[in-house]
Amino acid sequence: MSTTSVNQPAVTDDTLGSRLRWALKDTWTIVLQEFMHLLRQPSTFAWQLGMPVVMVLMFVYVFGSAMDVTGMGAGVGYIDYAMPGMFAMTIAFGFMNTAFPVAFNKEKGFMDRFRSMPMSSSAVVTGRGVADIVQAAVDLAVIVAIALAIGWRPGGTLGETLAAFALLLWLRFALIFVGIWIGLRVKNTEAAGNLFAIAFPLGFISSVFAPPQMMPGWLGTVAAWNPVSSTASAIRELFHTPGVDLATSTYWIEGQAIGGALIWPAIVMIVFVPLAVRQFQNLSR
Repeated sequence: MSTTSVNQPAVTDDTLGSRLRWALKDTWTIVLQEFMHLLRQPSTFAWQLGMPVVMVLMFVYVFGSAMDVTGMGAGVGYIDYAMPGMFAMTIAFGFMNTAFPVAFNKEKGFMDRFRSMPMSSSAVVTGRGVADIVQAAVDLAVIVAIALAIGWRPGGTLGETLAAFALLLWLRFALIFVGIWIGLRVKNTEAAGNLFAIAFPLGFISSVFAPPQMMPGWLGTVAAWNPVSSTASAIRELFHTPGVDLATSTYWIEGQAIGGALIWPAIVMIVFVPLAVRQFQNLSR
């Protein structure tokens, strides 16, 4: 009696759908890992929430009383002007909150562990991005609550207000990939802690605290073309901030604020998403 053996081909599931499900599962794993790390270090979360409070007290109340941005006198209407700028700056500064934990994970060897596992190569980048956008939404909710408590009110419709908050998160989402790339590039967490040297010009040379028209010519041009300025100007327009008329601005980009707030983050992502993924793939090579 003879037995015929038939070798069945191995069943593989390498379709686009299966690869997408694999990437989504790996991304969710990274998101959970990031939140667990945050829960174990509540001081980091407290710092992220406390910083906006300090900034509001310092710039709105200490310096704001001397600012005349509406033409109606020093301090008049400054809260309405400054708070949208504070929203934009808080969101923009968040890329440092991305770069530091990325540098920490790399320094402690977590990145090498991820690279040695059979997981999607983009999951670490996208997972970090999803976790950070959730944290950014929490930070934004806190500073909006502070703004409402000190008397700021959005003047636009509900749809315009929601669109303004969406533009803020759109900017933050784009800058997440800048933070990931920087965190992967720096040598250690000490170097990541020095990112204020990059963040301060990004936030302060802008229309966050004062219109570019109040600055010297060359500095006003730099401030007007700052992506943070485009977002700040766009949400002021959507909030119908009193005393702000972007149509009469001497800078073309301010007259296109909403378009700039949409396009600048897209440009940032086109540049930095591939850089961040490639930098992760090239670690330890």
